[in-house]
Amino acid sequence: MPFIPNEFLKFIIVGVINTGHYYAVYILMLHGLGLHFFAAHMIGFISSLIGSFFLNTLYTYKVKPTWSAFIRFPLTQLFNTGMTAVLLYLFVEQFGMNSSIAPLVAVFFTLPATFILTGRILKKPCKKEKTHLHSYIK
Repeated sequence: MPFIPNEFLKFIIVGVINTGHYYAVYILMLHGLGLHFFAAHMIGFISSLIGSFFLNTLYTYKVKPTWSAFIRFPLTQLFNTGMTAVLLYLFVEQFGMNSSIAPLVAVFFTLPATFILTGRILKKPCKKEKTHLHSYIK
């Protein structure tokens, strides 16, 4: 058994891709459009959430993306969003951290719990659902 499970390593790879996507949108919203850091964070998070769902279902956990998982996935990510938002606030407003760097620091605190929650929700079979999102993506 490897020290780092293959699934966790894939989750980290997907996380790096998603973080890059999120951060690019965040910086564009923050500096390009001049939005408040919290608004920039929310827009960045939502835009990367959809990509995260598909990368995690198809690559990380190797499960078929279903409508019910797609609907449940954002609910489990509320932890990630809430914790990141709290950390972002604390880092920027309380500790004076640069708002361009704060989201990158926050991800290190949310990664382990997000891995566990994501795996649980994506691997949980839905007894009623038989239609996979795969059949709609061609």
